[in-house]
Amino acid sequence: MSVETIIKEMAVKARKASIHMARLTAGEKNRVLSTIAEQLEKNAAHLQAENLKDLDRARDMGLSDAMIDRLTLSDKVIASMIQGLSDVVKLDDPVGAITGTWTRPNGLQISRMRIPLGVIGMIYESRPNVTIDAAGLCLKAGNAIILRGGSEALHSNQALAAVIADALKICGLPEYAAQVVPMRDREAVNFLLKQDECIDLIIPRGGESLIRAVVENSKIPVLKHYKGVCHVFVDQGASHDMAENICMNAKVQRPGVCNAMETLLVHEAEAQSFLPKIAATFKKAGVELRGCEKTRAIVPEAHVAVDEDWAAEYLDLILSVKVVASMDDAMDHISTYSSNHTESIITNDYGRARRFVREVDSSAVMVNASTRFNDGGELGLGAEIGISTSKLHAFGPMGLEELTTTKFVVLGDGQVRA
Repeated sequence: MSVETIIKEMAVKARKASIHMARLTAGEKNRVLSTIAEQLEKNAAHLQAENLKDLDRARDMGLSDAMIDRLTLSDKVIASMIQGLSDVVKLDDPVGAITGTWTRPNGLQISRMRIPLGVIGMIYESRPNVTIDAAGLCLKAGNAIILRGGSEALHSNQALAAVIADALKICGLPEYAAQVVPMRDREAVNFLLKQDECIDLIIPRGGESLIRAVVENSKIPVLKHYKGVCHVFVDQGASHDMAENICMNAKVQRPGVCNAMETLLVHEAEAQSFLPKIAATFKKAGVELRGCEKTRAIVPEAHVAVDEDWAAEYLDLILSVKVVASMDDAMDHISTYSSNHTESIITNDYGRARRFVREVDSSAVMVNASTRFNDGGELGLGAEIGISTSKLHAFGPMGLEELTTTKFVVLGDGQVRA
């Protein structure tokens, strides 16, 4: 059977399964997730044996220690997948919720009801735990899902897919509600992106090159997140201690993630006193600074920032620093170089904080808080399938509600249109 035929059959089966999943009660969906968790625990040894095949291949290919760490299904990772499913079980089911009701002059009662999206296609790299996280969220929202993980995790993902299929069968549900593409062939992705009659949404999760390739080749709507160029602006009059703590957390805690700060903007009224102190703190943490001319006049050891630095997502202990004349200058810089992911202002001025929140066009805008809080779990969503920096149909972390849409429900008692 050709790759194209396999993918088409998967999409057709997913569409049929999605109809069944959309009819389930919250209790039935929660039973599926709990059963997946039980099967993960029961099959942990087998999962790790299959994962070992991927790890051996990864080492033969010369993948970095960091990549191998992300690929490993350790006891801790399996326990976190089980806990993640338990957390999703506890979340309210968005399906069937009424988001608004009103009555027209002719007596018609109008409301909007949340419904599943249908079939989700997810394309992602490396971490096999994403297979369980994504499947759990999509199934709880009443969707079917087709997962295409990185080629380096094929054995792990197939083993996880078998666990999910077994759980679905135990619960008397179609095993095709959650499927993993069973091949490394890159053609499979291109064929998946052409199944617009069966798949409703594509969610890519990985590096910028992966996401751009998906967007360029997909006939299906794509929820995209190219990169995270996140800014922190230290405003005039801001608390230096607060600013230092927030900046350190935003840059240093986990520099290789999309919600880490990549550019620090400092009001010129604070630059002379704040920059030497924060530069020394960053130096101790191993952070390389790349600054504008004004920054280097205050912190001479900073490297010269070139134009490419302001749009760079370093994902490393490197930080661009710019001194700005005003909040308007800071917001202009953000507007020019931001990836619409996360921005934060450190300020003691309520009016400027409100203006920053209102005018900065990113998926999350923070006041006196680290950019690292733009995360589904940290924002109280319970879990997330990814962060969208596009606005259709979701903006920011995508939890259960973002895996649904709404339909209109109209109740009448015989009305006809004049």
